[in-house]
Amino acid sequence: MHVHAEVSARGTTSLSAELDSAAGTYFKAEHRHPTLPEIAAYYRERRMACVVFTVDAESATGTAPVPNEEIAESAQEHPDVIIPFAGVDPYKGRAAVRQIRRLVAEYGVRGFKFHPNIQAFHPNDRMAYPLYEAMEEARAIAVFHTGQTGIGAGAPGGGGIRLKYSNPLDVDDVATDFPGMRIVLAHPSFPWQDEALAVATHKPEVYIDLSGWSPKYFPPQLVRYANSLLRDKVLFGSDYPLLAPDRWLADFAKLPVKDEVRPKILKENAARLLGLTEE
Repeated sequence: MHVHAEVSARGTTSLSAELDSAAGTYFKAEHRHPTLPEIAAYYRERRMACVVFTVDAESATGTAPVPNEEIAESAQEHPDVIIPFAGVDPYKGRAAVRQIRRLVAEYGVRGFKFHPNIQAFHPNDRMAYPLYEAMEEARAIAVFHTGQTGIGAGAPGGGGIRLKYSNPLDVDDVATDFPGMRIVLAHPSFPWQDEALAVATHKPEVYIDLSGWSPKYFPPQLVRYANSLLRDKVLFGSDYPLLAPDRWLADFAKLPVKDEVRPKILKENAARLLGLTEE
């Protein structure tokens, strides 16, 4: 449920050199910039499908994203493995709304990724509401980065990235005001893990993906809720290429997850959310 396209066909990356370097160091990632065909081949080799997106934070950072159209076209070329999501910049207003409608109508994009820290906005900022209206109307899924981010970690001043924007309680307002929009809270939401669990248990259309952290570092309450109250709402995600799915799965196998819950997290919950099953 969580794969980043970090390099465009032109060879440009979606982060500045400073943020890109800091992220690579933080995650100790080896192959940081696979192309979209390489992503497809990597996941096909593992017999997995993957949700792929970019982050459009151009207004806040000055760096252009990987074009959403490239991801969508790659999904058309590799429909067995790539599920296209997109990134939209909330500061682009009406242009972003038009982009959402066009990407859904013309390319079959299934959802949209927001990274409040990099984009420098609170998810419940009213400026973003026209975007959510368009997404709710299109039945698109919203993915919000939550919790601390490795982007900018270790750089002077955190690379200018502020953590305050990623409290999942901000997303609770969005879930309240757009009850028809399905929402994924990305990552274990340190230091707001309990807030994320509260939102996901309270709002029926809010899910949690487990990307960005090795499972051996998951807070115990996250594992407890995944095994019980949220067993149908927790989703496998790696954060590739920052964190490889092979490592994630190896560490996940060591968690005390119930046998009947494990397939839900690894496949069934996401398949249902994405409409890939009739359930």
